[in-house]
Amino acid sequence: MARIESAFFDLAVLERLASLETPVHRIDPRAKLLATLIFIVCVVSFDPYQVLPLLPFLIFPIVLTARAGLPAGVLLKKLALAAPFALAVGIFNPIFDREILLHIGPQGISGGWVSFCSIALRILLTLSAVLILVATTGFATVCLGLEKLGAPRPFVQQLLFLYRYLFLLVDEGSRLVRARRLRSFGRRGMEIRPYAAMLGQLLLRTLARAQAIHRAMQCRGFDGHLRRLHPLHAGLRDWLFLLGWGGFFLALRNVNLPLLLGQLLTRGGS
Repeated sequence: MARIESAFFDLAVLERLASLETPVHRIDPRAKLLATLIFIVCVVSFDPYQVLPLLPFLIFPIVLTARAGLPAGVLLKKLALAAPFALAVGIFNPIFDREILLHIGPQGISGGWVSFCSIALRILLTLSAVLILVATTGFATVCLGLEKLGAPRPFVQQLLFLYRYLFLLVDEGSRLVRARRLRSFGRRGMEIRPYAAMLGQLLLRTLARAQAIHRAMQCRGFDGHLRRLHPLHAGLRDWLFLLGWGGFFLALRNVNLPLLLGQLLTRGGS
């Protein structure tokens, strides 16, 4: 439970990073949302056996991380948490797809290994883009941008509340675990049976906490709308950001840049 608690509360690092003042942080959240959406759509639309055309897309997260002053170690740590999911999705590809697609010297590479690398790279690219979006915008502002772009309001509210209540759920669960550990002498209370009662207590506590939060929100005039002290305003810089990166992604989707550079270098060398 301690590991789960630390992993969830480590998400607060992204919210602290979102309070920085950099050119990327000042971009309108709607522009960043649309650019990230175009990026994800272009990345996932490639053929499962394509790997090299995906590599130039690394430019986007690298440039934004550098321009926003984000600590690369924090992002890499969170990306490492997704590594088991990437392995789970593509681990059986090399077993079932053994047809040789290419050769590196005398060594043949099967289609399963190529598709596995493609899946891992796609997960790396898409997850890094989403992490950078949250770390430079803040999750509440991302939800506000979604609402302004026309996303259904109930969906946006549920998304925001789910993110917020994850912290409350883990907080209540960690309190129960600490209480059980403090009341356990030796191995007493460490069996499986007490966990059923703990789950029931967790449900009751979260329901009571949710009702209290709901009443507090109603007392403060919450009517389902997400608001900011400073309204969103998209200027020329925001449009240039969206058009520049969006055009770059579409160009990478239609042009195999590594192959083109290889052909140019080959012609130049000959």
